[in-house]
Amino acid sequence: MLDPQFLRDRIKLMESKRESLLRLLEQPDLGTLRIDVNQAIEELDDLLDEFKRTFPDVSLN
Repeated sequence: MLDPQFLRDRIKLMESKRESLLRLLEQPDLGTLRIDVNQAIEELDDLLDEFKRTFPDVSLN
């Protein structure tokens, strides 16, 4: 069985990476890489949503 603290830590890490992607998206010289960054954000959002549905009892606070 997975340790709830381990899950919280990993999800918080993923959420921090999402913030980094959002900051990257603000760069005006991103060019076509913008498509990949948008895709990464969407996939990360999907993973976070899936986690919350799968483990509703694991608080991220």
